[in-house]
Amino acid sequence: MKKFNQIAEFGKELMSLDSMENAIELIGTEAKRLVNAERCSIFIVDDEANMLWTKLSDGIGRIVIGLDSGIVGDTYAKKEPQIVNTPYDDARFLPHIDKKSGYVTRNMITVPIFNSSRDVMGIIQLLNKSRFDFDEKDLETLTFFANYISGSLELVLMSEK
Repeated sequence: MKKFNQIAEFGKELMSLDSMENAIELIGTEAKRLVNAERCSIFIVDDEANMLWTKLSDGIGRIVIGLDSGIVGDTYAKKEPQIVNTPYDDARFLPHIDKKSGYVTRNMITVPIFNSSRDVMGIIQLLNKSRFDFDEKDLETLTFFANYISGSLELVLMSEK
């Protein structure tokens, strides 16, 4: 219940922002705080180009991958969240992104973000939960959070078109 109260407080802060870019940063910061993760990326779906690209990515420049690439692409295709606590043992994992950035992914959770038409418009990905692996409680929290922020993210994307 405490996490849901945190999300409600976060919502008040989100609504008070005047900049869409600040909203995306605040969403990433809050997601990390909710599940004690080191990094957050928010991937946006580009159906026309068959790509996913990061609107937010901690510690690395923009990441662009195919809609069917990696764990994020699989999350998009299946339209369901995923926990991967041993990414280097998972054939879907894209280790070249870690290699390029010098970062080492220990664990990961990905959650689809649905628009008002119930299509996946984005994926929120969190990396490296501190001290433990991601679990079902994290999944529940982030799924609630993704639903909570979906309207704001949809507005950001509409305003940029």
